[in-house]
Amino acid sequence: MSGKTAPQSESVTPVSRRIALKAGATLLLSLVTAGAARATQIAAVRVWPAADYTRVTLETDHRLKATHFLVKDPNRLVVEVEGVELDAKLKSLLAKVQPTDPYIAQVRVGQNRPGVVRLVFDLKEEIQPQVFTLDPVGEYRHRLVFDLYPANPVDPIAELLKKDRPPTTTQAPSAAMPNQPAAPEAATDPATLPMTRMVTIALDPGHGGEDPGAVGRGGNYEKHVVLAIAKRLKAKIEQQPNMRVMLTRDGDYFVPLHVRVQKARKVQADLFVSIHADAFIEPTARGSSVFALSEKGASSTAARWLANKENSADLIGGINIRSKNQQLASVLLDLSTTAQINDSLKLAKHVLGEIGTINKLHKPQVEQAGFAVLKAPDIPSILVETAFISNPEEEAKLTDDHYQDQMAEALMRGIRKYLQKHPTLNRGRMT
Repeated sequence: MSGKTAPQSESVTPVSRRIALKAGATLLLSLVTAGAARATQIAAVRVWPAADYTRVTLETDHRLKATHFLVKDPNRLVVEVEGVELDAKLKSLLAKVQPTDPYIAQVRVGQNRPGVVRLVFDLKEEIQPQVFTLDPVGEYRHRLVFDLYPANPVDPIAELLKKDRPPTTTQAPSAAMPNQPAAPEAATDPATLPMTRMVTIALDPGHGGEDPGAVGRGGNYEKHVVLAIAKRLKAKIEQQPNMRVMLTRDGDYFVPLHVRVQKARKVQADLFVSIHADAFIEPTARGSSVFALSEKGASSTAARWLANKENSADLIGGINIRSKNQQLASVLLDLSTTAQINDSLKLAKHVLGEIGTINKLHKPQVEQAGFAVLKAPDIPSILVETAFISNPEEEAKLTDDHYQDQMAEALMRGIRKYLQKHPTLNRGRMT
């Protein structure tokens, strides 16, 4: 047998070997290509409509490549996504776009050519799109993101002024706001009606959209709980004479950390209050906390850990690092001053004292750490952890209407006490 086998083996020519190797390589390449095509499947499709912008996210196992262009008359955004085939998940995008979406009228999807799917967004107005990819982070795989920003955004000051109630001019100045010094009068001519100082509060419900924040054992999301508390606090602030309020987000959508700061500065906010619901690896952790910024490092290991976690919101929520705004953010977040921190600590102490009347405090003193969202250079800013959503008992509190109202009322009292002792005369507008 061995004698017959050897000659057969020797009869294979170099040319036939090359043919065989080439055929094998072609087959292997085909298998690898087919396997890759099968692997690149759409895991999830999400749409986050908001007045600020609408975000559309495609989540996949592998990074996708996309090209896009705008078409006018009528306004459309055309996106071509490579490496995918049209499937049920992509088709579900049609139903996810709601009639109330501020920017998208409808969306159409189709197989443009093998391996390329075309998405056509019919738009309600002219937009400035940002299309970018995000690497896997947290619970997310690869994400392809389309952010649809209005080409002509609303001026935030003008929008805020629309909501202002006419100031009361008939009451005595000392009654301008209970438990607070009278607002200064700007009129010098006796024939002119007095002008009343408006105090602007920026409320910042943490997380939102792609960034859920912490998740309780009962399945409740931090982003929903803190938005509910912020809306209750907003209603209470609006009941106060000569006070107005701006929410950095008023729905379930993601706002980058530096944009939250920019929003507060654009409306010339006097105070900035970021609202959160803490989480820890141990379900026994409990209590409320109040934080201010630190220039010299965190006041505790726990404070440093929390600041690092909160500062990772941009990674989870998904920020376009190629955006020009990022350069502005890096400048803005380095401008914090000692005076701002001192004022923030005063505000934090008043708020901590009030929330301590409705819930156990995690720490009896204000803590400090390098929270990015607190780095407005000219606005006293605090971050409130209303309770531990990771604690089942406190999770139940956080989802209870009565507790949410109590927390909002405590925050309101803390803000009022700060304004009573430290009037913010250097900011804001006269109305």
